[in-house]
Amino acid sequence: MTELAIGIDGGGTSCRAAVADRDGNVLGRGKSGPANILSDLENSLLNIVEAARQALRDAGLEAEALSSIASVVGVAGANVMDYGQRIEGALPFAEGRVVTDALISLQGALGDADGIVGAFGTGSVYNARRDGRLKGIGGWGFVVGDQASGARLGRDLMERSLLAHDRVRPASPITEAVMAEYGDDPEQIVDFAHTARPKDFARYAPMVFKHAAEGDAVAVDIVRDAATAIAESLDTLLWPECPSICLLGGLAEAYEPWLSERYKPLLARPKNDALQGAVELAVKLLNGQQRGEA
Repeated sequence: MTELAIGIDGGGTSCRAAVADRDGNVLGRGKSGPANILSDLENSLLNIVEAARQALRDAGLEAEALSSIASVVGVAGANVMDYGQRIEGALPFAEGRVVTDALISLQGALGDADGIVGAFGTGSVYNARRDGRLKGIGGWGFVVGDQASGARLGRDLMERSLLAHDRVRPASPITEAVMAEYGDDPEQIVDFAHTARPKDFARYAPMVFKHAAEGDAVAVDIVRDAATAIAESLDTLLWPECPSICLLGGLAEAYEPWLSERYKPLLARPKNDALQGAVELAVKLLNGQQRGEA
């Protein structure tokens, strides 16, 4: 009989897992490489399984226990075509569900309460729970979505740097720094962009926020555009009696000073992170609760 649950947070930079007992007590944790199923489905699956194995080892259990565990895996892109179904069908667990990273983020931040969650890391996604009903937006991937994500900040910086190089737009310290990194050769930036994964662009996000805080005009424009995109998405989900908004992910704190004052009274600290949300949903699945939601 299955007595263990494992929650997995498959991020664009790394994949984290935690194994728990039937009461939700975490017994072990694991971490592996990125799980971006839209850009690398095969390696994402490998990293999901590896993170789970590491969590089992950390708990003092054998890797073979995978086949008797209930699991919930949260990944960006689970809502796109059949990507989530393909991962779910290949999972080695006794019972497994693949859901969006937005859902595990929401569960981690709010528990079972109502509210809105926006998650900003390598990618970006939003989810809301109102009167128990879920609504998610975004999470469409770096190429056509993920506004305000780390990957999009880095991509926008590359674009602005090339525009500055061509003297279409004014240069600034940050565009000069980027050009210098690539030997003042725009072809090197183009070569990087054509092979880079979202996490490669996302490594420039801290640089953008640093220069924006120092008043760099280009960096400020990039962050303001991103903050506008966040506001548009929050307004799409917001309702008059909404109790709280939680911003999650590695960029959440950096964005708070750039948001409109009208959101400040609703901003709340998350109860837990996305990994804990995945664990909670996995425990619900294990205990036969809310199977439809999971």
